[in-house]
Amino acid sequence: MVPRNGALAGVGRSFRWLLFASPVVPLHSGPGVAPPVQQVSREGRAASRAFPCLSPMPTSTIDLVAAILFATALLHTFAAKQIERLAHRWPRHAGMLHLLGEVEVVFGFWAIVLVLAMALLSGGPAALAYAESRNYTEPLFVFVVMVIAGSRPVLQTVRTLVAEAARRLPVPTPLAAAWLGLAAVPLLGSLVTEPAAMTIAALMLAPLVFRPDLPEPPKYLALGVLFVNVSIGGTLTSYAAPPVLMVATTWQWDSAFMLANFGWKAALAVLVNATVAVFVLRRYLVAEPGRADAPASVAAAGPVPLLVALVHVALLAGVVLMAHHPVAFLGLFLLFLGFAQAYERHQDPLLIKEALLVAFFLAGLVVLGGLQRWWLQPIVSALEPLALFFGALGLTAVTDNAALTYLGSQIAGIGDDAKYMLMAGAVAGGGLTVIANAPNPAGLALLKRGFADESVGAGGLLLGALGPTVVAAAAFLLL
Repeated sequence: MVPRNGALAGVGRSFRWLLFASPVVPLHSGPGVAPPVQQVSREGRAASRAFPCLSPMPTSTIDLVAAILFATALLHTFAAKQIERLAHRWPRHAGMLHLLGEVEVVFGFWAIVLVLAMALLSGGPAALAYAESRNYTEPLFVFVVMVIAGSRPVLQTVRTLVAEAARRLPVPTPLAAAWLGLAAVPLLGSLVTEPAAMTIAALMLAPLVFRPDLPEPPKYLALGVLFVNVSIGGTLTSYAAPPVLMVATTWQWDSAFMLANFGWKAALAVLVNATVAVFVLRRYLVAEPGRADAPASVAAAGPVPLLVALVHVALLAGVVLMAHHPVAFLGLFLLFLGFAQAYERHQDPLLIKEALLVAFFLAGLVVLGGLQRWWLQPIVSALEPLALFFGALGLTAVTDNAALTYLGSQIAGIGDDAKYMLMAGAVAGGGLTVIANAPNPAGLALLKRGFADESVGAGGLLLGALGPTVVAAAAFLLL
């Protein structure tokens, strides 16, 4: 089932507002990072004058307010699972506690608080000008990719291919399917972009690995492996991973360079991580092999006609090609909604709610992150190459890795060794937290129902991702 005409009209009105009420800054300005003044709109220039903190040096109270709210949002992320549990203890306030316990709501909520604080300190017009000067291309793109990649025709096509490949591998089919979901699909992200790979992998693995009846530790390990593998799996090309995209033009890194210097190392790390995760999960997967074939079965929902599947894949490819042009990919998305409505019998419920929550999270990160440059850039620019690797690895856990590499691209005279170390650390640490890499909130939204209290603990994710992160770091440093 897909949204009826009334729901489609509501979605259309929302996108008209997004397209015409908010100016879009070119993608190379970096997600969550204040773009150079000459690149922003007239409102953005007004925001820069109203908030001097858009420069790398802290010069106003907003600097400290933004840093405090950013730190508060990080703490809120780690406390989300505990807040969710409080909802069961105090049912009278369960609605509000459930809302505040949604990880996807955290950064959007504190971004609203920041804009209100700006309005109180510098006036409403200046606060609105700052909000409108941010680059919201990435949140919009992730929203569109999640909905299209999560549709039944796309998923059924990928599941059929994975099931066929799994039957040909010399291991039990459930193990092969899980391994392909944790290894092959993240590497596919280098072609279809990381958000698309995360959506497809999460929906494939949800009924197989992230089941409520499985113990929590192996699920957190699998989640950490998935997040890390998606983060490094997009480095085989120069356009699929957000942190690579931020510097590819400035540093003149093309896909051949990425494959030669990062891609093959990332691929080896992905294979090792997936193999270790499946080895840990083997007794849970082999015990109930019937579960592995159920998601790939076409019989339950009925086969999707080849033409319908091809149209969906073509629309997804078009969105990926137009990833930096929101007007174009939003137009393709509206075409997708119309086509999905026309062939409703071949659709499952679209992931509109989940995708909107993820977009809200990323947009909040963009707004909050745009005022952290004053303390981030001095740290990045002051480190030697090896220290920069570990610094980037750690900083990625508390800020978006694309924002980190963008800041590095603004450092004049940065050496080739420092460039490599910055990128390697940023992508290696992309699975440590939900905010470390843009596709992570999408995976979290699709997989959290398989965990206790339908919530993923930030501490559990951090522990689950430590091992895969060490493997990725070793591959980039030692190979």
